Amino acid sequence: MAVNTITAVQDAATASATATTPTTAVSQQSGMPPQLRAMRVHKQRIIKTAILAVTLLFLGVPLLCMLIFTMRHPLTGRWSLDPWKAIFTGDGSSLGADLSTLWSGLGTSLALCVVTVIIMLLLLVPVMVIAHIRSRRMERVIEWVATLPLTIPAIVLVVGLGPIYRWLSADVLSTNPIWLCFAYAILVMPYAFRAIAVGLNSIDVLTLCEAARSLGASWPRVFFRVLMPNLWQSILSATFISISVILGEYTVASLLGRMNLQVALYQLGQSNSQISTAMSLLALFFGVLLLVSLDLISDAMRRSKEEH
Repeated sequence: MAVNTITAVQDAATASATATTPTTAVSQQSGMPPQLRAMRVHKQRIIKTAILAVTLLFLGVPLLCMLIFTMRHPLTGRWSLDPWKAIFTGDGSSLGADLSTLWSGLGTSLALCVVTVIIMLLLLVPVMVIAHIRSRRMERVIEWVATLPLTIPAIVLVVGLGPIYRWLSADVLSTNPIWLCFAYAILVMPYAFRAIAVGLNSIDVLTLCEAARSLGASWPRVFFRVLMPNLWQSILSATFISISVILGEYTVASLLGRMNLQVALYQLGQSNSQISTAMSLLALFFGVLLLVSLDLISDAMRRSKEEH
């Protein structure tokens, strides 16, 4: 009897040790002294701060130099806000600069933003939705075609587009720079495609369409009343990114002999580089403002969804 009792106690102790061994091992692996944990967190914080500081210096020093250049004359060293005053008043005669070309290029670029975004959305959104519903294989083909402009340099695109634009300008359309919208629609397609694809992959498109169709909704109603409210954030992302690309485009417009903002800035820089640099800073600030606005809108939408 005593032997049996001792054996039972030993078995129970062995089972208890076996049961508690994994927990003890896990606690030993996951737990560490508070001082060591604090040192590790402090070290990681220092590394992150250093990387962020280097990145900000890399991006901020050139911008700071540009800002100083706009206020300090490169020859005389005199500090002045005249270049900025010329931009905001629209009169650069006191500095020997004709700003009419600048305003013409700016107006053309803004018009190109509107027309190009409309063309891009009309081409991409319906085609991507249909391919997402009907055929995933076709969706991969569309993705390959849409991202192809990323692999082709802009100057190579101009070589192919040059004869087409020459024929269009002579026989069909005029030489108005607004017709650059077709070339720009090709340039912005990879960025817009990726933004819209993220929105399509984040929702169950097929289930939404089947549910709406089972309730008697027509396909146009499904598209505009069911899918578009779920995709508007992605469409907004594609729009903002496209605008940023269009405002910074120079190669295609210059080689095709058309006027836009960047070509106007280059021409203005030949007569007054300070005004040209100041306007470049404003254009860059506008692009950054668009991207920051997009991030703020996305965060606001995410919070509203979490609250509801």
